[in-house]
Amino acid sequence: MAYFTKDFIGFFKDLAGNNNRDWFTENKKRYEESVKKPFELFIEDMITHLSKEDTRINMSAKESVFRIYRDVRFSKDKTPYKISASALISPGGKKDKSTPGVYLEFNPEHVRFYSGSHVLEKDQLHHVRSYIAENLKAFDKVISEKEFSNHFSEILGDQHKRIPPEFQKAFEQQPLIANKAFYFYAQFKPSIITDPKLVDKLMDTYRIAKPAMNFFETAMRS
Repeated sequence: MAYFTKDFIGFFKDLAGNNNRDWFTENKKRYEESVKKPFELFIEDMITHLSKEDTRINMSAKESVFRIYRDVRFSKDKTPYKISASALISPGGKKDKSTPGVYLEFNPEHVRFYSGSHVLEKDQLHHVRSYIAENLKAFDKVISEKEFSNHFSEILGDQHKRIPPEFQKAFEQQPLIANKAFYFYAQFKPSIITDPKLVDKLMDTYRIAKPAMNFFETAMRS
């Protein structure tokens, strides 16, 4: 099933050059028809498919999709609208940035499928580091597995300049233990947006990501 027309990409390309309230107001019906409604339908179907793989997922598209309006209160960039459509589908809901879920970002440049633990509280981070330190071989196997490394970026996340002494030995073997977060993404060309097999391809990507997702969730809760 094709959820989107070419105007999904066209709308965001036009918005990039006209990122102001007057233009958006004049094109709001176009936004509703070409972006908002089809994206919500697509996310609803993604939730249905993902919930079959993880029964903890129980949310609607409206609970998952992020608003197009930017929060400009603390930003030097005062353009009012995002140049992408995005949603987070997670067992913990949209506000949970620690439990590995699926964050999808669609824009004229690319489609990205993110997962991992993006925001960890202090205790959660300690648990993850401890679990990695105790399971270095298993961690290396998960992130170096051929299919995973062919599809996904390296494990990303800002790093602490100093780490607790108890993790120093493990850090020498696995520098990622210094990370404050552990996330990764797969990137696709924007042409996938109008592909009738969009959901199937993203679900295949999810299944490839699942061992790493499971590792980080187990680590966080260990």
